[in-house]
Amino acid sequence: MPLPATPSQTIGPFFHIGLDVPGTERLVPVEHPAAVRIEGRVLDGAGDPVSDALIEVWDASGGRFGRSATDTDGRYHFLIVKPSGELTPGAPAEAPHLNVSVFARGLLDRLVTRIYFPDEETANSADPVLSMIADPRARATLVARSEAGGLRFDIHLQGDHETVFFSL
Repeated sequence: MPLPATPSQTIGPFFHIGLDVPGTERLVPVEHPAAVRIEGRVLDGAGDPVSDALIEVWDASGGRFGRSATDTDGRYHFLIVKPSGELTPGAPAEAPHLNVSVFARGLLDRLVTRIYFPDEETANSADPVLSMIADPRARATLVARSEAGGLRFDIHLQGDHETVFFSL
């Protein structure tokens, strides 16, 4: 006798309990001379904050990894140094960027995106990944904005301002 289908996620997620380790949002020490703060919010399709998301970033060129859970207003932050562009033999150079994974309630798999830097216009325009995104508005969702004290990168899970996410 076949069993009925069951929901793939019945409770949770519990990212804040098991995966949020204080201090992992700092990829470099606070006193690092090139430290840059990146902060933002995770927002759902209605523009409401997602209070139980977990954001991971990787600087593939520097081998740095960080993790930040969102607070009740959907805010997260990281302290990083801007990575260098990635060089893969035989492939075009990639602009400086951070690889990002988003984990949140209702997501059966992580979402994958990137954060590019606003002061790298020439490198961003030549980046092979950004160049695959034909819509300039969509492409702009991957570039952080300069703000006093650092950079801002909001992650919109759905809706008119949805961040570009990549299939792996």
